[in-house]
Amino acid sequence: MIFKEFEYSSLDELEHEADSLGLDLHFSDNFELLAKKVNVEGFTVPNSLAFHPMEGTDGKTDGSPDELTIRRYDRFSKGGAGLIWFEAVAVVPEGRASPRQLWIHEKNLDEYRKLLEMVINNAQKEFGKDSMPLCIMQVTHSGRFSKPEGKPAPIIAVHNPYLDRIHNLDESYPVIEDGELERLEDKFVEAAVLAKKAGFHGVDVKCCHRYLNSELLSAYTRKGRYGETFEGRTRFLLNVVGKIKSKLGKGFIVTTRLNIYDGIPYPYGWGTDMEDYQKYDLEEPIKIVQKLYEMGVGIINLTMGTPYYNPHINRPFDKGGYIPPEHPLIGVARLNSGIGQVQKAVPGIAVVGTGYSWLRQFSPYLAAGTLEKGLATFIGYGRESFAYPDFARDILQDGGLKKEKCCIACGKCTEIMRAGGTAGCVVRDAKVYAPIYRQYCVEKNKNAQA
Repeated sequence: MIFKEFEYSSLDELEHEADSLGLDLHFSDNFELLAKKVNVEGFTVPNSLAFHPMEGTDGKTDGSPDELTIRRYDRFSKGGAGLIWFEAVAVVPEGRASPRQLWIHEKNLDEYRKLLEMVINNAQKEFGKDSMPLCIMQVTHSGRFSKPEGKPAPIIAVHNPYLDRIHNLDESYPVIEDGELERLEDKFVEAAVLAKKAGFHGVDVKCCHRYLNSELLSAYTRKGRYGETFEGRTRFLLNVVGKIKSKLGKGFIVTTRLNIYDGIPYPYGWGTDMEDYQKYDLEEPIKIVQKLYEMGVGIINLTMGTPYYNPHINRPFDKGGYIPPEHPLIGVARLNSGIGQVQKAVPGIAVVGTGYSWLRQFSPYLAAGTLEKGLATFIGYGRESFAYPDFARDILQDGGLKKEKCCIACGKCTEIMRAGGTAGCVVRDAKVYAPIYRQYCVEKNKNAQA
């Protein structure tokens, strides 16, 4: 079970390691499954590969896409994935995770329209008129991780001793009131309306990684209409989804990227076994996915953990701020198995799986095996998209991934973001991001030590 960096030279070695750890990971070379078209609420997605919403923190201060934002989506749009899940876009300025997080409002609507038009035009030019990707905008409020001016300005839904210590919050720190949550519901609706005007096919009401909406799911100790009971803790998400669907009707997709396990001890973690926080309990996560499906939600993106507290849970890594207490393959298997259980429990909804990037060039084999076993409908890549924006093209056209282009799970993209810079792959996109890394991470550390 001891932590171990990636060092596999063949798929056989990787499979043997998984078997020796007692992990149920299914690998397959049936890559044709990854090319399979998927129908999502009447939209034909050209293949089963997806870009996850990866923040670049490279927007303008007014929330518009900036030069590096446009560059990233230009690269993504030519990469061949059938589903492009756009990164987190704030619904209110105080809910931004950084001064350069994207934020949509009436004054910059045209900038988002232009960005989307570029993406769709690029994809159709590269792959044909029938290859328009499904484009989802993730709309968000960063909650306790809000930093709209560059300094922490937490907006918390409930006190949590494991997360409060990150920003040194004590019990006197105010919790967002019910009335403000009601107002925010309508702000999410307003953002969805703007996303539709910009031409997006749908929105994701972000509910993962312990941002505001996700934190509410675990608000067992919160009093009032948005806490304690399952109905109270899920009220915000279900209300927002319902309001958007009512406002915009059929033909516009409403979904969510949902945490199904926080990895934080009960009663402060969602989807967590009450007796052992290192195990998940999917009773409530499956229950809410079923409710969303009954409301007409046809696709959902599932994940775990929080990058601010236990990043090895949501993105198994080789290098990070600490040495994980487990072999990264265990993290891969946890994501694969947990997400698969939800897909099996609600087979009618199209689940976007995650947790493949750490496997590098061998990840398509787990991806194909996952689809073969019915453990997901789409295969989503996150960090890999920064390093390897044309991963889908290479899998579908060349039959696999090239080792020298893969993400190496070094965490430098996250380091830049945490330091206040614009995030990207320092290793595979070095011409652009190595100087940024030196500026924000290396030189700042030297100055701090001096």
